[in-house]
Amino acid sequence: MDAFRITGGRPLHGTARIAGSKNAALPLMAAALLTDEPVTLHDTPHLSDIRNMTRLLEALGLDAAHDAPGTDPLANGSATLRLTTVDPTPTLAHYDIVRTMRAGICVLGPLLARRGRARVSMPGGCAIGDRPVDLHLRGLRALGADITLDAGYIHAAAPTDSHGTTRLRGAHVFLGGPTGSTVLGTANVLSAATLAEGTTVIESAACEPEIVDLGRLLTAMGAQIEGLGSPCVTVHGVDALHTAEHTVIPDRIEAGTYLIAAAITSGHVTLENFPTSMLTAALDRLRRVGVTLDAPEPSAAPASDAAHPTVTARPARRFNACQVVTQPHPGFPTDLQAQLMALLCLADGNSTVTEKIFPDRFLHVAELTRMGADIQR
Repeated sequence: MDAFRITGGRPLHGTARIAGSKNAALPLMAAALLTDEPVTLHDTPHLSDIRNMTRLLEALGLDAAHDAPGTDPLANGSATLRLTTVDPTPTLAHYDIVRTMRAGICVLGPLLARRGRARVSMPGGCAIGDRPVDLHLRGLRALGADITLDAGYIHAAAPTDSHGTTRLRGAHVFLGGPTGSTVLGTANVLSAATLAEGTTVIESAACEPEIVDLGRLLTAMGAQIEGLGSPCVTVHGVDALHTAEHTVIPDRIEAGTYLIAAAITSGHVTLENFPTSMLTAALDRLRRVGVTLDAPEPSAAPASDAAHPTVTARPARRFNACQVVTQPHPGFPTDLQAQLMALLCLADGNSTVTEKIFPDRFLHVAELTRMGADIQR
């Protein structure tokens, strides 16, 4: 679709269920490369990035089976996806597929750990400034990988010991960068460390819910991981991983976007499968702005990733100005910054939005200004 035509002035009303998280599902799918046994993922969302990752995994020797054989596998929203290795020899993640999504880099760690080598194109993705992969490479080099860059591809090989065994080695890895930890870099190193010899300690690991979800799947596959959700994660390497079944966590960005859309249109929206505990900072700012939310406190939210509460957003009489600073989790998510800025254009008073994750993530400012917003950078 080249354009959306939107007729405004209509409040949003109704009920919607939050789908599985794309940002969680993509590393989960890549983790299927770590075993020859089937990995089953429930609540996989219907998105182009999921289709592209499926294509990439099929090119790397995996069979992708969906819960609706013979039909468009993701045509009706969420799907159950079953990934099984049928050919463990391919190690090339080609440019034509990887360029379509940032998360294509997530196959690097699993390929290196399971197959001993990988040749992965530098990733594509959204245009919001520099998103280098140097932290990914630093982490994998710490595990003993020999890595070179050539013609836009990352060439990586695991070390071979005196007995001719090719295997990564556990190490102390620091993944801190100029804007904090790296989510996909943590996913790569965490996945690779599960099959490394010995123990790996990841310092400045990303604390995002998507990384915790990946850790839960890896644990279900037989990995030994401690400290998930904290900046220090310890992984005790095992010889092999096995089959597992897992439900993808709800998409916190989709959930927050629905809430802001309901607020900005003075709507009344009920959202099922809502990840309350993953959106504490966003819910705090929305309440500060004046959005009325019927939601359980995060401490009362179900602990299981298969059961999440229902949240209702009700119309507000007016909106208050507020200050927002994007930060790594559990701070305010950068992926909700543009949506909240649009809402703040309707607030009384002056609001301040500070972007600390992707400093170039203000492309929407010019378009909001064209629509009459008063925004200064």
